[in-house]
Amino acid sequence: MEVAANCSLRVKRPLLDPRFEGYKLSLEPLPCYQLELDAAVAEVKLRDDQYTLEHMHAFGMYNYLHCDSWYQDSVYYVDNLGRIMNLTVMLDTALGKPREVFRLPTDLIAYDDRLCASIHFTSSTWVTLSDGTGRLYLIGTGERGNSASEKWEIMFNEELGNPFIIIHSISLLKAEEHSIATLLLRIEREELDMKGSGFYVSLEWVTINKKNKDKRKYEITKRNILHGKSVPHYAAIEPDGNGLMIVSYKSFTFVQVGQNLEESKDEDMSEKIKEPLYYWQQTEDDLTVTVSLPEDCTKEDIQIQFLPDHVNVVLKGQRFLEGNLYSSIDHESSTWIIKENNSLEISLIKKNEGLTWPELVVGDKQGEFIRDSAQCAAIAERLMHLTSDELVNLGSNQYLFSVIVDPKEMPCFCLRHDVDALLWQPHSSNQDDMWEHIATFNALGYVQASKRDKKFFACAPNYSYAALCECLRRVFIYRQPTPMSTVLYNRKEGRQVGQVAKQQVASLETSDPILGFQATNERLFVLTTKNLFLIKVNTEN
Repeated sequence: MEVAANCSLRVKRPLLDPRFEGYKLSLEPLPCYQLELDAAVAEVKLRDDQYTLEHMHAFGMYNYLHCDSWYQDSVYYVDNLGRIMNLTVMLDTALGKPREVFRLPTDLIAYDDRLCASIHFTSSTWVTLSDGTGRLYLIGTGERGNSASEKWEIMFNEELGNPFIIIHSISLLKAEEHSIATLLLRIEREELDMKGSGFYVSLEWVTINKKNKDKRKYEITKRNILHGKSVPHYAAIEPDGNGLMIVSYKSFTFVQVGQNLEESKDEDMSEKIKEPLYYWQQTEDDLTVTVSLPEDCTKEDIQIQFLPDHVNVVLKGQRFLEGNLYSSIDHESSTWIIKENNSLEISLIKKNEGLTWPELVVGDKQGEFIRDSAQCAAIAERLMHLTSDELVNLGSNQYLFSVIVDPKEMPCFCLRHDVDALLWQPHSSNQDDMWEHIATFNALGYVQASKRDKKFFACAPNYSYAALCECLRRVFIYRQPTPMSTVLYNRKEGRQVGQVAKQQVASLETSDPILGFQATNERLFVLTTKNLFLIKVNTEN
């Protein structure tokens, strides 16, 4: 888009190793522990009407295992009894059974069109949760992992329309007012799309505020909606809550920006469905107000007064619209006319050209703003700062995976760079260096390309290893180079090799498909339908 500045991802050359020797297959055994689940994972298979590639990316390849990045080696999943189950590992040789921390109030079996339940760990004491039916839960957990203070309690829950999955959320505290911002993903049917797949991707950015300091009630205060034609590889809310960052094959456009629900929540339902008294549109230079007139209304029944900051419309002796305008107009050039379809058209000339009016008359809710597609695109361009001031064309830099290194920051994403895989940490507050190159996995971009059956990709938050798993059974681990304990020479170059990078392969004793995959600094967690496997990768903290 024109408002976005094209820039490049700045590679830190010291983090690249042009003399990397490659991975050496290690036959050292990996300790692997297996836990049988009390109830099967609540897997939701794709329906017959979910046939597109986007459905497969979003829901068919969904990771059913969730890692709590605020607490070390703690993973969660949802079982088919509607229970949120947690396993926190302190000692590998003394593993307990996964424990129930919360049970969904909804009977999931009763919903035929549901999606998979999704969880996001918003902060150290808050969790956002979707049951897959279209209901969003905001849960206060206390300090998870602390048996004395941990208690999962619903603080907010509301039906938000069609089913969705949660892809990110943050907790904000501004001027002692707590709010949660969460990002939801849906794939919606597009009835008018005759050429494409017939579906589009919807991202909904929802803000939930605590409305009263004395009470514990949370309410939705803002909803932003973006539409696109591909499931994003990556989407996250900036830590200050002022923008989004999206990595996607195709662009996203705002279709509904900043709808404020604070006042509309208090309206009576009959007011919500009442026909608007007037419709209005705007351009850079003027505003047009259209009013449907009664059949017996004549020119003599209409009185309109234009003032620089005020308008007064009277129809048949009754006050129809009066109040202060959002901004000043050229009252001498503003006009009105009765159209052939018995409608009144009022033209207001803006004093400040180019200013977008969010409302016509201050505080008036009786009209409806009509926005055409060209205006939607223009507004989206002006509001690109809500997503990012920078636009990066990834080109041939294949997206690989994302990982949370610091839960207080946005998730990192890993891109292929030549044969390597480079890890990038977004910094939304630093416009000069918004994406920082923080780690390199040597030759991993090349190696992963040969794994045709790969399903999930992950790495340790301390970058000590990367790992991928296939759909069935096999897990591949690629360690960072470490110093050699024995002397090793490169025969081609006649020099001593100081360090070596190891590749290890683990084969799980199961024929069930892998449904979830998470990496911590010391362990890999692999979830199948009926089992949870733990692979000990590192022994040091």
